[in-house]
Amino acid sequence: MAKLGKWIGGGLGWAFGGPIGAILGFAVGSAIDSSIYTDVEKMDNQTNRRRRYYTSQPNDFAISLMVLVAAVMKADGRVLKAELDFVKRFFKKQFGSEKTQQHLITLRDILKKDIPIEEVCVQIRTFTVMSARIQLLHLLFGVASADSDISQQELDVISRISAYLGIPTHDFNSIKAMFVKQKHSDYQILEIEASASDDEVKKAYRRMAVKYHPDKVSHMGDEFQHAAKEKFQKVQEAYENIKKQRGIK
Repeated sequence: MAKLGKWIGGGLGWAFGGPIGAILGFAVGSAIDSSIYTDVEKMDNQTNRRRRYYTSQPNDFAISLMVLVAAVMKADGRVLKAELDFVKRFFKKQFGSEKTQQHLITLRDILKKDIPIEEVCVQIRTFTVMSARIQLLHLLFGVASADSDISQQELDVISRISAYLGIPTHDFNSIKAMFVKQKHSDYQILEIEASASDDEVKKAYRRMAVKYHPDKVSHMGDEFQHAAKEKFQKVQEAYENIKKQRGIK
């Protein structure tokens, strides 16, 4: 429990309870102490209704990522040392050397557990806004592609996770296109068809630049800003590629 104390000390909110907390050995039942977080109401763009969200603590998103990464790594039925090495390098890039060791210890513990993917995703979906879930999806693709190859099993698991998180298909395809290159990947990143007019391309870029701006996930903490900036750069690169292909000024 001592090593788990670092997570609690660093701030855990909704990830302390429910399926995620049970995986970590934190939870007693499914109750979450209401003193851990404060709640706010925001408009849900999908349902056009106001719904209640919870103020996340610093480590909630990191813990969620650990659990989902473990699910992806176990997708093909085995976890190779090479995969852990790739994840270690990825974590160093995202979180820095100091926190990487703690994250790896936690990840190794999680890899030994059965992960109820749907239940975990429902918990994450309940307590997070869409921009945070899309950022988690982007990070999962980043981990899966760390060895320059995303297996079909990994892709299937990430697709399931995305669906359970309630991420719309067009958002999933946009993020996927950033890592799985196909003929019209640049257009998929901007969420438009290759037949779109030049004006539609420009409008799509402006829309996506706002949608994926790093400020949208500032509440996730500084650790996730690097990945958020990478996602934003992918949108810019896709737009520049299309402009070059079409000769758009």
